[in-house]
Amino acid sequence: KELRYEYEGKTYFVVGFSNISGGYELRNRYFKGCLAPKDITHIRHQGEQRAACYLFEGFMDYLSFLTIRVNNNPAEPRTNEQDYMVLNSVTNLSKAERLLRPYSRIGCFLDNDHAGQRAYENLKRMFGNRLQDMSHHYAGHKDLNDYLCHKNQTKQAEKKSQVQSARRMPQPQPKKKRGFRL
Repeated sequence: KELRYEYEGKTYFVVGFSNISGGYELRNRYFKGCLAPKDITHIRHQGEQRAACYLFEGFMDYLSFLTIRVNNNPAEPRTNEQDYMVLNSVTNLSKAERLLRPYSRIGCFLDNDHAGQRAYENLKRMFGNRLQDMSHHYAGHKDLNDYLCHKNQTKQAEKKSQVQSARRMPQPQPKKKRGFRL
């Protein structure tokens, strides 16, 4: 949701991503925070229980995942084949444990940092082989969002390079008109 707030007489807006306790994770270009209470976000599809749940550290990683899926296969992105859970902080890991128990497969899209690795190891002890580490898909990047941003920057740089190369191509000189001119 778009949330608006006022500070020192000026109106600002943030993207608000709700959690299961009624709080929001808040982001805009200049601000990263939350509107209490802080909790996890569990996105369940209607109908029967899904076998798989994909776990993300933050909602920007979740949105990046959806973007990648839609970009890779716009006609059939397969975004409703599994449920999703966003921790909104690795400190919320204990809150997620109970909700993750029914799933036979859990894909972990956690950050490639010490906290993300430690969270993965804790989850591995709890869920064993049901857990899959998905961070190899964005190895060399801080997280899935960083991977997507880098991928988009690379594409934009390639397009810019192609346009500049096309501009530098020698253009045929216009034919000189014959005759006398003053």
